[in-house]
Amino acid sequence: MKNVVFLLILCFTISGFSQSNYQKFKNLSSPKKWWIFFHPFKAKKALAISKEAGRVTDSIRKTSLLDGDHAGGQVDAFRHAFWMARLRQEIGESAARSLGKAHEKENYQYFKENKLEDGVLPDKASRKMDLHNNEIGLSLTRKGEKYTKNRLIYLIVNAIHQGKMLIIKKDAKKRFLTCKGNLINTKTLRGKWENNKCLVKSNEIITDK
Repeated sequence: MKNVVFLLILCFTISGFSQSNYQKFKNLSSPKKWWIFFHPFKAKKALAISKEAGRVTDSIRKTSLLDGDHAGGQVDAFRHAFWMARLRQEIGESAARSLGKAHEKENYQYFKENKLEDGVLPDKASRKMDLHNNEIGLSLTRKGEKYTKNRLIYLIVNAIHQGKMLIIKKDAKKRFLTCKGNLINTKTLRGKWENNKCLVKSNEIITDK
């Protein structure tokens, strides 16, 4: 075990991370630590792109381009697609996809530990949504392809409006609905990885109050 920890630290250092970030590394989930172990020279770029995706998504959320919903809505779908598209540009498809899967494994750990992601406890529906949207993002670019940020934003927003991605069905007040349109009591969702949330195409937005 000590040898494994040493190798992880070594990979973290080789990839260009400063020692000041060591505490952040320690706080990472085991799936993401293992991703760094297998991709030591891509980790620094991946971290930078992850931060970029967060900044761009925060900006998009403040506009009227999407629904403003960062937890299961169009903005959530945008974040995953932009993240994967940029990762594929910089580190390649395989490494990008495996990091996306590591993130979803982390979310399952969060569920078991009762930790929230974006204010909501992760579940099977959100994982299925994220993995699907990751694949759409990966399909939009190629390694080394030099799309401008605005071009990439356009492609992703357009894909969302065309219904190519998935979101979780909600009413106009952002409350979860079943596939039949019935309101889900949030108390019934607690502690359940599998539940009756419904995934719909990313252009199916309920606007009636």
